[in-house]
Amino acid sequence: MTDSVLNVVLGLVASTISAGLGWLAQNLRRRRRLERVREFFGMPGQTECLLVVNRRGGSPTSKNVSRNDVYALMELATLVKECGAQADVVAHDEVRQGLGAKAEFCLGGPGSNDRTAAHLANWLPGVRFVPKPDPPYGDTISVGGEEFRRSEPTSAAGDRVYVLLARLHAGPDSRPVFLISGQTATSNHAAVRYLVANHRKLARRYATDKTFALVLRVVSPEAYGPDVVELAADVTAAATAEPAAVAA
Repeated sequence: MTDSVLNVVLGLVASTISAGLGWLAQNLRRRRRLERVREFFGMPGQTECLLVVNRRGGSPTSKNVSRNDVYALMELATLVKECGAQADVVAHDEVRQGLGAKAEFCLGGPGSNDRTAAHLANWLPGVRFVPKPDPPYGDTISVGGEEFRRSEPTSAAGDRVYVLLARLHAGPDSRPVFLISGQTATSNHAAVRYLVANHRKLARRYATDKTFALVLRVVSPEAYGPDVVELAADVTAAATAEPAAVAA
């Protein structure tokens, strides 16, 4: 074998080994990323999770779901599938199980989701959804004396809608519960998108086993839909604290 042929053969072998090592490294990176996502959301492969569905605001039946809430559920279902888990979709008034055995995504505020109301009362006592007599404004989210009230397009602040995004842990070895409780169905959808897009940042700040509660601001949803979302406040401390007793 001449030197030129030998050099060609060695070059091909080196290229093959390099390509194989590159593929292996990419595969390992993808696997590590997937494991981090599974750990943050509490959804190891081949496990089940709950998608708890709210009812449409003002509807007397739990079977009537808003279109934007359906979109939010579809994006959550995609996330579940990517983690290799299986989604069990259940109406909010049909769930009869505790926390921790399965990862859970609970969609909607306490006015449209009975399970959300129970989670707030037991795990986030500092949060209240205060109904307003004028329907266009929706419920005001009140946390630790701070109020987040929806504003209309004609107001000085412009159209702003708020949503509570929280993760709860019942115990050190329990699977997490994610609360997505907005003033509108569009804000629920926006919070789901924020959660999926920012889970790495949230994992770095809150690890994979800590409770957090965030209020997100959805900007001009009538114009931008669920696409423009920003963090309004981290209310974890106030949300998990017992409200001060009112003097007689």
